[in-house]
Amino acid sequence: MSWFEATDPAFNQFVLGNAPVKQIATGFDWVEGPVWFGDANCLLFSDIPNNRIMRWIPGEGVSVFRQPSNYANGHTRDRQGRLISCEHGTRRVTRTEYDGSITVLADSYGGKPLNSPNDVVVKSDGTIWFSDPHYGIVTDYEGYRASQENPCAVYRVTPETGAIDMVIDDMNCPNGLAFSPDESRLYVADTGRMFSSDEQYIRVYDCDAGGKLSNGRAFHKIDKGCSDGFRMDSDGNLWSSAADGVHCISPEGERLGRILVPELVSNVCFGGRAKHQLFITATTSVYMITLNRRGVQAP
Repeated sequence: MSWFEATDPAFNQFVLGNAPVKQIATGFDWVEGPVWFGDANCLLFSDIPNNRIMRWIPGEGVSVFRQPSNYANGHTRDRQGRLISCEHGTRRVTRTEYDGSITVLADSYGGKPLNSPNDVVVKSDGTIWFSDPHYGIVTDYEGYRASQENPCAVYRVTPETGAIDMVIDDMNCPNGLAFSPDESRLYVADTGRMFSSDEQYIRVYDCDAGGKLSNGRAFHKIDKGCSDGFRMDSDGNLWSSAADGVHCISPEGERLGRILVPELVSNVCFGGRAKHQLFITATTSVYMITLNRRGVQAP
């Protein structure tokens, strides 16, 4: 069985023909937000409808890391290695401190509650960037049904000052996001409003040294389903979720190939001893494949 489909011959250099897509955990309802902790040799990921964060350790298997998780979705690590989480149930972004206590980084904007923070990345200057679509408040499946009081947007948090700035407000429902390796670009998936026919595509914004965004434009449209979450490799290729697997997209916006996965993919992250393994959350399961590429993610 072939796990790969190359659109461009260059893709064959990124994958290893004898490296299979392995199912490493299953039995969940909707998995999301994978994040690798190299110092703890484990993967954390969200099982959103079951209100828990799970932990997978190579050779040991799966256990519950946190329950309840406030219907946590996306995660990343800050520059000090602490867990940053987007919580649907509490409509906030939090940081887990070294002693296990929780610090709230953002829960409102303009005096009104956020919608349901979804995905998050940390820039090298320590600022925290997160998307805030409405998915967690539209139904009770991944949070609690509630009224939307702020637009669907992307925000930047400066932890030292507590400042929260709205940096993108021209998308229907921003979702996954990632910086290019040199941080001169920010990629954001627009998955559209729930129960609508909004167009779904990836946008890209130029980002200057001060974190100001400009020149927002269409970058790529996934041909099977839509892009929900993605991460970058060290060459600036985007590895994005799709309905039929994981698509590899060049910095020029061209699909180079795809990894075939038997479930609807929600998100990915790089990890392993050399950040050369791609962890894939897909509906009820988590998969892993070893690549001939290294990921870029903090720390």
